[in-house]
Amino acid sequence: MLSRSLVPLALACAALAGVPAAFGQARSGVAASAPQNDMRAWLLRIHDAASRRNFQGTFVVSGGGGVANARISHFHEGSNQYERIESLDGRQRKVFRHNDVVHTLWPASHVAMIEQRGQLSSFPALLQAGDDGLAEWYEVRSEGIDRVAGHEADVLVVMPRDSYRFGYRLWADRASGLLLRADVIGERGESLETAAFSEVSIGVRAQPDSVVQAMKKLDGYRIVRPVLTPTRLEAEGWAMRPVTPGFRLVSCVRRQMEMPGETADASPAPVIQTIYSDGLTYVSVFIERFRPDRHTEPVLATFGATATLGQRQGDWWVTVVGDTPAATLKTFAAALERKKP
Repeated sequence: MLSRSLVPLALACAALAGVPAAFGQARSGVAASAPQNDMRAWLLRIHDAASRRNFQGTFVVSGGGGVANARISHFHEGSNQYERIESLDGRQRKVFRHNDVVHTLWPASHVAMIEQRGQLSSFPALLQAGDDGLAEWYEVRSEGIDRVAGHEADVLVVMPRDSYRFGYRLWADRASGLLLRADVIGERGESLETAAFSEVSIGVRAQPDSVVQAMKKLDGYRIVRPVLTPTRLEAEGWAMRPVTPGFRLVSCVRRQMEMPGETADASPAPVIQTIYSDGLTYVSVFIERFRPDRHTEPVLATFGATATLGQRQGDWWVTVVGDTPAATLKTFAAALERKKP
């Protein structure tokens, strides 16, 4: 979905820390069908490049009939990472990140959201899930060399072994490993969503002050600080039966879902969010109290690669979102059970 802060595929090219340097040395070619170690090495090289390279460019995300453009800059200096993402279409939004601290600014409404984020927006998710069984659910093969935004790129295809997930076609810069383009491939081999640099400079001079100083200029902004409290579904009166093969629980938090457009005196309702990953993609399950003014009819919608399922369950409303086939979201919704009144 193009409104998701330019989707995780865009964030694939953003700064993401914590990749062991030992994995940054993937070789520049793979066999027609690569074993698990080669797959992991390729994906880790892409992730490592997004963390350790200085780059800036224009990123374009298209899918579901929509197009979104953003200007992205990433700088790596010592043990610190800095980035700025500015939307170029529609409602203006600016994102600034220094390591795990993220400021999202909406200048028109004078709202700034400050978050302490982990790396759940990274690609591949494998690097956070610690899952070494990725090859059980996907296979990877080389499709040769192509050009993206003036750079030679190795083309990799990552295809699912079942119908619960989508495939990917990835273009990684041959020299640096930076992900230049990523397509999400549907069940019939069609491209559901494309995220790519239209132009990019790799190896630019680091400019950390352009990020740090912008993060300090919050005069006149209403500050929103979402509170995330770690929890467990069982502790909240819920249970998830065994879910879709390959997906594992990544996190479970209680959070306040205040939206940037809400007034300062609005009382955001608490929401339980659980995140599951198969190593390449995520599924999020949100649980909140049913509200007739907000939750009217069941929802099943797709936009590009993103599917959203919303339905009532007793006194509760459950929303499942993921870059997966809609049938996968249904398996999560069906597996969720209320254990307490």
